[in-house]
Amino acid sequence: MALDEVRPTVPPAPAWPASLPPMPAVDHARFGPVETLALTRTQQLVGAFMARNWAQIPHVTHHDEAPIDAAEAWRKRVAAEQQIKLTLVPLLIKAVVHALRAMPRFNASLDAGGDKLVLKRYFHIGVAVEVPGGLVVPVIRDCDRKSLAELAAELADKAERARGRGLPMVEMSGGCFTISSLGAIGGTGFTPIINAPEVAILGVTRTAERLSLVDGQVQSRTVLPLSLSYDHRVINGTDAARFCRLVADALAQPATLVEPLSTSLPLELP
Repeated sequence: MALDEVRPTVPPAPAWPASLPPMPAVDHARFGPVETLALTRTQQLVGAFMARNWAQIPHVTHHDEAPIDAAEAWRKRVAAEQQIKLTLVPLLIKAVVHALRAMPRFNASLDAGGDKLVLKRYFHIGVAVEVPGGLVVPVIRDCDRKSLAELAAELADKAERARGRGLPMVEMSGGCFTISSLGAIGGTGFTPIINAPEVAILGVTRTAERLSLVDGQVQSRTVLPLSLSYDHRVINGTDAARFCRLVADALAQPATLVEPLSTSLPLELP
């Protein structure tokens, strides 16, 4: 028997949105006073984009914690020495690039047919930014080649312009991986929606204090909650766990993140 005769047939992905029934119309005013607010153009576009991604991508979210006592102490010292405003996000960008180099399946996109994986040899990282009436994702290009100060300055500039007059689409396109941070607000974890055509997104929430047993001694540690959503067609659970560990290990050695990332790191698919 030929191999083609026993190979299961993979049905095509359902069309969007024609294959889904419309939401039922409800007259909420029948039940009490209401107020109707029009969604902004940004909210409508982002909402449609996220709904499509959630419907068409099999999402799984892996949760972990990264000890960041060393990263926080190093960040504060560098910010004081260089007299710059340095948040944890630029360090997180560098840690993500480190993990993407080691695990290139995360730095990829499925082609339109869904049967080929396009591996990217560049590192453009998107960072979700809240704007009036919505959410946008500015993309910082070539993050592997930029210093922490350059990343911090570019991120601040893009966020300010996004909240003001807005960003052109070219500055929100071509990303490899997205970071969504709720650390300034709170939370212990969430399920960020993948920013297609990317295959993964990392969400972080507010840091927390944890008591840990280290070499038989109880110690207080500051940890950063990590929530990694990934496309299960491309990435499996063990790889997601390894990716989060790579990010955590990089943050545990923050001084190494300011050095140019080695191009000798393996670029192999597991």
